[in-house]
Order: sequence, then C-alpha cells, then structure tokens
Amino acid sequence: MSRPTFKRILLKLSGEVLMGQGQYGIDPETCDRVASEVKAIVDSGVELCMVVGGGNIFRGLAGAAQGFDRASADYMGMLATVMNALAMQNALEKAGVDTRVQSAIPMASVCEPYIRRRAQRHMEKGRVVLFAAGTGLPFFTTDTTAALRAAEMGCDALFKGTSVDGVYDADPKKVPTARRYDELSYDRVLADNLKVMDASAVALCRDSDIPIVVFSIRDEGNLAAVVGGEGTATIVRKPQA
Repeated sequence: MSRPTFKRILLKLSGEVLMGQGQYGIDPETCDRVASEVKAIVDSGVELCMVVGGGNIFRGLAGAAQGFDRASADYMGMLATVMNALAMQNALEKAGVDTRVQSAIPMASVCEPYIRRRAQRHMEKGRVVLFAAGTGLPFFTTDTTAALRAAEMGCDALFKGTSVDGVYDADPKKVPTARRYDELSYDRVLADNLKVMDASAVALCRDSDIPIVVFSIRDEGNLAAVVGGEGTATIVRKPQA
C-alpha cells in the first residue's frame, strides 16, 4: 500500500539510536550519519523538527526503579535529552544544516527557551529545530513530547525512528514469525497495546489527526526513502475510506 508524502514532519529518535554499536553514551559517527540523512530531507524541501530521547544517558523510569525520587529522575532524564540535542546540533551544523535547540527547561547560556511561534518561524526559514528537555515536567515521556510538539508545529506526520522496521504483532527479536503491519489505526494500536508509543502520545496524534510512521533509523538511507513514501515502515492513521 502506498504511503503519502509530507511537507512538515517531526522526527522522534530514541536516545539509544545515538549509541551506535555501543552500550552507553553518544557515538559521533552515528550522529554524523543521521545528520547526513536529515540534510537530504531538508534539501528536498521538507520542513523538519526533532525530539531525541535520553535513554542512552539516563532514563527517568529506570532511575526511579533504582530508588531515585521519580520527579528528580525525570528531570535528570530531561537534562540528558539536552545533551543529545546539542550533539545532534553539532552534527547537523557540520553537515551544513542550520539548526536551533529549544529547551523546555530554560538554560539561556546553552540554547533558546521553547517558544512555539519562534520555533515555527525557524522551520519556515528552513532551520531544523531540536526540542529538548521534554515537556519541562516530570511524568511525561519524550514520546508524549514528540506528539505535543508535532501538534503545536502543525506537522503533517510524526516519524519515529527505532531499531526495528515497523510495528509487529509480537517482538520480532524474540519471535521469528512475528508479522509486521503495513498500516494500523490509532484505535487498534491502543486496544491491542502494541507499544508503538505511549498511549497518551497515540491518543494525542489521533485527536490531532497526525499520522505516526514507525521505521528503522539504523538502516542507512531508510529515512529518506520513508519520508518519500517508500521504504519499509508502518503507518498509524485513521482508517482510509
């Protein structure tokens, strides 16, 4: 089934993607590869913004499970996303892409504060805006942040780059016979608890009619292919008439 193409998108990357083949931290070569693929998208005329998770450095839920106060752990995770955003900004600027980092937690010496209309103007001028520090509040994930920012920016779609090439009916790493879906409805994802994104993020995309495209960011060149309506991915959207 053919997929639509989009003019303005939000790209959500898990923090783990930036680890490359490592087990922790930020791999500069991986950042550079992702940046080159983002540049190709921007050069094609697509307006793009990004949200990067912080799981390669610190994850709030994991910290809470180890005894940290949950709110404090979530704030630590938000700061990890700022580090990742700055790493991606560096890689993008080396690739010749004009960028801005906006943080939901004000830190004027490091990046801009999150201001919706300013972010929109940046995108209209062809800049890639990286949204850091989540929503600025604990108990919300970067999935929810991505859905929220996509709605605020008027994005046509939310692209979620992961380590698998779509949504499956079981974990393909554990079940070799797992079946990949080409297309799903928001309600099916929520009813079957398919773990595409957090339920709150899926519901927000449903209510804002923002398709979610799940694809593998680890496959070189796949981002450009999927954005162009090709490549391997699963699209979550309202049932088509």
